[in-house]
Amino acid sequence: MANIPIYPGSSSFFPGETPFGFYDYDYDFQQDADRVAKYCAQRLGWPMVDIELQDVNFYTAFEEAVTTYGNELYAFKIRENYLDLEGFQTSSNLNNKVIQPNLASIIRIADQYGVEAGVGGNITYYTGSLVVTNNVQLYDMDVWASASASLDVGDSIEIKRVFYEASPAIVRYFDPYAGTGTGMMNLIDSFGWGGYSPAISFMMMPLNYDIQKIQAIEMNDQVRKSQFSFELINNKLRIFPIPTVDGGLLRFEYIKKSERNNPLQLPNSSGLITNVSNVNFTNPIYSQINSVGRQWIFEYALALSKEMLGYIRGKYSTIPVPNSEVTLNQSDLITAATDEKNKLIERLRVYFDETSRTKLLENKSLENDYQQKILQQVPFKIYIG
Repeated sequence: MANIPIYPGSSSFFPGETPFGFYDYDYDFQQDADRVAKYCAQRLGWPMVDIELQDVNFYTAFEEAVTTYGNELYAFKIRENYLDLEGFQTSSNLNNKVIQPNLASIIRIADQYGVEAGVGGNITYYTGSLVVTNNVQLYDMDVWASASASLDVGDSIEIKRVFYEASPAIVRYFDPYAGTGTGMMNLIDSFGWGGYSPAISFMMMPLNYDIQKIQAIEMNDQVRKSQFSFELINNKLRIFPIPTVDGGLLRFEYIKKSERNNPLQLPNSSGLITNVSNVNFTNPIYSQINSVGRQWIFEYALALSKEMLGYIRGKYSTIPVPNSEVTLNQSDLITAATDEKNKLIERLRVYFDETSRTKLLENKSLENDYQQKILQQVPFKIYIG
């Protein structure tokens, strides 16, 4: 069996000695690599006991610790800002960028409500017209759609608005047959203004007078006349009153259900952020990580080194020595390493969550409340003039 050298107590890092080389040419990483190797070895018991690892094992643990730190950091940033990032260009690197919150995704989510309310959205409203037939009150809109709406196989329409109503009351404001009994024209004639053009034949009246007169016209239509109205059930349109002539056009607006049911309202999403996997965060720049982050990285590298040492020592449960044998601590190392890794990850996530936008605003609100309480205890000055 070859005599494989183990960690001698010192090392000298060169680029290319880590598995991926993410940070090999970062000067700070190069300087810390040998320090981390020595730190991990001494924490594992060197020089009191041999550490069955080489410097490249410590470098591997160091690189993985930096990458894990970056993954946790940027996963937090994605969770915190994904609604603001969705639909943004994937070509823009987001490392060390200030992400400005926006309402783009909220508005995109709200578009569906605008479609249903008929006040916006991203679904096309089509217009159509139906020829009204004498004495026919019920019209099947699905039959009309199959003949006139240019639908694909299996598609159907949904009527959103029907233009079947009497003319607005305001256009009949001066209608002598509206039944309001105001006698305005006689009143104007009595002042000698009857010969003027209609554009100036008005009396000075308060606004509530106009509103009440319009309401009177509408109430007159509702009580004394057969109101224009309709009901729409299962795309069966029933109109009131029953038509008495042929050839009239009833106009309406509709949407195609296939367009509303289509979840890909932005079909040209190439080059845009569509899920958390293509948000353009890359590995962190080690030299820009502060001392708080580096200390976490050192501790995580130690846990990884401890785990590697445990697996190596697990190859042999005991080592024979003259007149006895030595039992290795493989299980203790792996158990301790697993527990330390989990606790470090949990500590890092809690730390990031404490800096979330929601938490910071909550703390700022509490700080403001406490400041107000303190200021209330400050005596007021009395000015004597």
